[in-house]
Amino acid sequence: MSTVEAAIEGFLVSLAEERRASPNTVAAYRRDLTQLRTFAEEEGETRLAGLDRLLLRKWLGKLARDRKESTVARKVSALRSFFRHLQRIGRLRDNPAERLEAPKLVRPLPTFLDAETTSEVIDVVQDREDTPLARRDVAMVEFLYASGIRVSELCGLDLSRLDLQRGEARVIGKGNRERVVPLGRKAVAALGRYLEVRDQLTRPKTSAEDRDALFLSYRGRRLEPRRLQQLMRRFGALGAGRADLHPHALRHSCATHLLDGGADLRSIQELLGHRSLSTTQRYTHTSIDGLIRVYDRAHPLSRGGPQVDNGDESS
Repeated sequence: MSTVEAAIEGFLVSLAEERRASPNTVAAYRRDLTQLRTFAEEEGETRLAGLDRLLLRKWLGKLARDRKESTVARKVSALRSFFRHLQRIGRLRDNPAERLEAPKLVRPLPTFLDAETTSEVIDVVQDREDTPLARRDVAMVEFLYASGIRVSELCGLDLSRLDLQRGEARVIGKGNRERVVPLGRKAVAALGRYLEVRDQLTRPKTSAEDRDALFLSYRGRRLEPRRLQQLMRRFGALGAGRADLHPHALRHSCATHLLDGGADLRSIQELLGHRSLSTTQRYTHTSIDGLIRVYDRAHPLSRGGPQVDNGDESS
């Protein structure tokens, strides 16, 4: 194992064990740093000290020719974390990635549904024959909209972390951070109905099931995110005319509707499990856009109506 390869492996172990990064994050950093090592070797550089700022900029410049800005920005983030780790443990004196500039990204506003469209999607899910799978789907959609949790969090949720009496669930989010999310009355009722028939979702041959998972497939296994995404596209097409609907739209809808209803950003940040408040603040733009649309439709001045002067500026 080369010096660079050993350094990468040490960093990834620290990332997983000390910083408790998710497996997806560790895998992404492994890909990025392995690509860097391969590029360095092609340039004839196998020394850790040889990974200087000039080589890093050359690699990123090559990537920028045919990669998205978001991809390059993620790789810059991986480099910064990697070299900070090496600097912290004394392997390097200077951090060559410290002054690297990442591409400036324009983050798209979250996609969300208005309250009426959300209800139409939920109605489509509910308006089916009463089967265990139908009850499961209703419970999942109500859960997503009530709590705003991520798809991966929902599929990874264990039965033991659900407390219907208190109307809440303990969710493991990014970085293995745990948070408690409240469940609305409708979600609690839907979950209760689903749990009455959950044991009927078993493997055809053995009648076995995943004892831990809250949401099961028709074969009794833990439901996978991809399957939930497929279901949401179908429900979105039927209920909202949106065949591209993603489960995250319900997460975004939950946050936007809470903000419109008067919830403060800190509470929404805690609910969604955002590490940074700036991530949550994106929903203020979504909410303001909606307010402007309402203003344009309703306010007489926005429609070019007459201006009224009552002669009193003190009010």
